Amino acid sequence: MTPVQATTALLLALGLAACATPASRISSQQSVFDSYPTEVQQKIRAGQIGIGFTPEQVRMALGEPSDSYSRQTEKGESEVWAYRDFKPGLSFGLGTFSGGSTSVGGGIGIGTGGGNAEDKLRVSFEAGLVTAIEQAAK
Repeated sequence: MTPVQATTALLLALGLAACATPASRISSQQSVFDSYPTEVQQKIRAGQIGIGFTPEQVRMALGEPSDSYSRQTEKGESEVWAYRDFKPGLSFGLGTFSGGSTSVGGGIGIGTGGGNAEDKLRVSFEAGLVTAIEQAAK
């Protein structure tokens, strides 16, 4: 990857991350957001959720879940959305190769870490409303 390509990839990644905010999700669904009660609007703006939120309200506040599960209990089936904390990371490499003479090459890679990331937040829904919120201890 050339330095120009690496810079372009970094800027694209940062741009996509900037788009994934409650404000951008609100603006794309402004009329729906305006129909919510004031306390729900305040939580969504802050990127927070509460018991009784709908899936649409959770998506507006937190974005798409990293994963979803189905949970069976004695009360019935519930849906669980998991949010993971994937943080971008930089990796650096330096290598040597020869092609008649010894040359030194280097590279910068951009990737998302957290291949083994654990859920930072789980949201449980029953009958289309949030019934439980589990947050990992910090």
